[in-house]
Amino acid sequence: MVMVLLLVVMWVLMIRPQRQRQRQHQTMIDGADVGDDILTTGGIYGTIAEADGDDIVVELGEGLSVHMTRRGIAAVLPPEEEEEEVEEGVDGGGIEEELADADTDADELRARESAV
Repeated sequence: MVMVLLLVVMWVLMIRPQRQRQRQHQTMIDGADVGDDILTTGGIYGTIAEADGDDIVVELGEGLSVHMTRRGIAAVLPPEEEEEEVEEGVDGGGIEEELADADTDADELRARESAV
């Protein structure tokens, strides 16, 4: 009776959660489609360019692609939200105006120092 109870506890604590993780991973891999960003099992980031059943073509960079099977996918990455680039302290003038202002301030400081 103790052995049966021990096996049931082991199944509930170890085997069942592992199977759930395997199912979730397989569902994630099967759901990967063209345009999805992925991480391969080798640690390489890329984007799925073509998918034909179990075979996929992953684009790693401009003009560089790799043929692989879906089993080589470690994770499907969530889509990145495009962030607006906001520069603090800039009122639409741009970096050139800030540099010009800094040069003017530096010239005024030098003039004050030479006057003293």
